[in-house]
Amino acid sequence: MNAAYETAAAADPFARVFSSLTSLATRLSSPEALTATHERVEADVEAGSRELGRLLLQAHLEWRARREEDHLSALGPQERAALAGGRSRLERGHRRQLATVLGPVTVTRCALRGAGMANLYPADAMLGLPHGRHSLGLRRLAVLEAARGSYDTALEAIDRSCGGRMVGKRQAEDLVRAAAVDVAAFYTARTPHPAPARTLLVISVDQKGIVMRPGHLREATAKAAARARHTFRTRLSTGEKSCRKRMATLAVVHDAEPAVRRPHDIIAPPGGRTGDRTVRKGPVARAKWLTASVREDAETVIAAAFDQAEARDPEHHRTWVVLVDGAAHQMELIQTEAARRGATIHIVLDIVHVIEKLKAASRCFHTATDPAAEDWVGIKAARILAGDAPGAARDIRTEADRHHLGDDQRAAADKACRYLENNADFVHYDQALAAGWPIASGAVEGAARHLVADRLDITGSRWTVPGAEAVLTLRTVISNSDFPDYWIFHARKEHERLHPLPDQHIYTLQA
Repeated sequence: MNAAYETAAAADPFARVFSSLTSLATRLSSPEALTATHERVEADVEAGSRELGRLLLQAHLEWRARREEDHLSALGPQERAALAGGRSRLERGHRRQLATVLGPVTVTRCALRGAGMANLYPADAMLGLPHGRHSLGLRRLAVLEAARGSYDTALEAIDRSCGGRMVGKRQAEDLVRAAAVDVAAFYTARTPHPAPARTLLVISVDQKGIVMRPGHLREATAKAAARARHTFRTRLSTGEKSCRKRMATLAVVHDAEPAVRRPHDIIAPPGGRTGDRTVRKGPVARAKWLTASVREDAETVIAAAFDQAEARDPEHHRTWVVLVDGAAHQMELIQTEAARRGATIHIVLDIVHVIEKLKAASRCFHTATDPAAEDWVGIKAARILAGDAPGAARDIRTEADRHHLGDDQRAAADKACRYLENNADFVHYDQALAAGWPIASGAVEGAARHLVADRLDITGSRWTVPGAEAVLTLRTVISNSDFPDYWIFHARKEHERLHPLPDQHIYTLQA
């Protein structure tokens, strides 16, 4: 770099930008470029464009630094003291590094100082700089990539996007945890769109295990792990559990318009459908809202789901349908929460779980490859859907007696009957179908697969509670299609925490 260029650059921070653009254009118009492949030219342009963008950002920061210095220098000590809470002494040339999606840049700013007081950097507040060295843009990219896949693949994606290593694995984990801190406040500030009284309000709850690192299990699971004595050294035998998982609780709240159906709209009759009658579709979920937690217990997550339901229907004018999988503890918590709020709920046992129990029971009477097993399940399911679950249970037991099955041979059949009997109050499917209610919890089952299995159940993953909670929480925000709004909210909250001022604006979030 010659002296003339250095002088020009000092006078105009954007001089390097024009020099870089000229250099890139010169390379692309050189004789060598005429013989280069398009791939090589494309790579050259990509690298040059990224560097051009970094130089633009750096030039802008230098330009702002000069104007800040001129402005603060023009103020007298008393004016600076009034501006900065008693700090009147001006120091120039304070620098900090900032890693951005365009590459590393240097932020130069002035410090206002006072005896016994921490430095104040007005430019930090004006720029909205975070506490660490990673820009909000880079943090946003790290969060989206880490929520999508493993941290290793996230770092590879960030490196490709930014043209070099901008963040380490431990740093990425810290950034994800820091990014999730405002999710609860974000949803508390939002008011859901209202719906007509005839629109169903549907709640469903499920749980999914996450493999945890030692020391991050719930107390009961940790005690069970300490007591466990496995049959085999290298694998688990039938019925044994590894005791390495901590249960995450998920809840889904959504709206749906009633859709009246009949049993044969749900299950095909023996021999299949004729095609003479169009199968009526069930209620379609819309305005879905997800919440999940591995840190909090099921009671807290269920309470959050009811908070969302009450925000949608504060006067309890709508019909509340709660879909369950038969877990006694969950149903007890749901009924307790509804009673506490004075809400009338209609609990429906997920028909998919019933059919799974019937499929297992069919193996007591048919082989796995026997086509008659399908008809057997269909007949029993149709009877249950018609409102005669007790009759279906009696038939299954009578059939087991008639075949003189032993206790082991009929275990699955007896289990299916007990499942129906224990949930007798929640299998009135004839009433649910006539009212147009959903009878399957596909929304929360899909959420369990998407939120947990697709990310936190990656082979080899072992989680801490803070790490799993952050990823799970952010994945719910993304699944709710709220991440763009949440990031604006989070950035504002970060600004308020890092740069509090007496006249700081109070930000509100509109739904």
